[in-house]
Amino acid sequence: MRVVSGRRQCYSHAMNDESSTERSRNIWAPWRMEYIDALSEPDGGCFLCRYQPDKAEDEKHLVLWRGKHGMAVLNRFPYTGGHSMVAPYAHVGDLSQLDEPTMLELFAMLRDLQAALAKAVGAQGFNIGINIGRCAGAGLPGHLHIHIVPRWSGDTNFMAVFGGARVIPISLETMYAQLRQATVDLKLPWLNP
Repeated sequence: MRVVSGRRQCYSHAMNDESSTERSRNIWAPWRMEYIDALSEPDGGCFLCRYQPDKAEDEKHLVLWRGKHGMAVLNRFPYTGGHSMVAPYAHVGDLSQLDEPTMLELFAMLRDLQAALAKAVGAQGFNIGINIGRCAGAGLPGHLHIHIVPRWSGDTNFMAVFGGARVIPISLETMYAQLRQATVDLKLPWLNP
């Protein structure tokens, strides 16, 4: 890559030409439609609330662990392989609505999920965050949840930078199995008996 008059120039001329059809190729991701449709669900259509009643469906819903006050679940629409969430069972949208035992359990799950992700996928770092309110980026603003996104040195590559797309090289089912095994290996207290 070289800099031309203060601007980076790619090796491919087509990537520099903003009118080029090569610059705007499509990457098809039809499974994202499930996410888009879920954003317009009517009130009461919270997927985190839907996952709670039927523990027999945990694997289908990617629920990794359950505690007394909350659960850990793989994000069905991840930024990276292993992107997970920890959420209270209570349908609340703000930290001020959580009691002390719930907050303590959520952060214990988050701590243990970080350890499980480090073991399962060799994560070298983590982004951990909460988006409160739609304007802050919350895709599900009514049900508070904490994201944990594993990271690796150099994980921002040309696909994300030039293509605006991420490549996730592991299936959700495989990731689920690896995290469940890491939970056993680390002797974490969250698996159902």
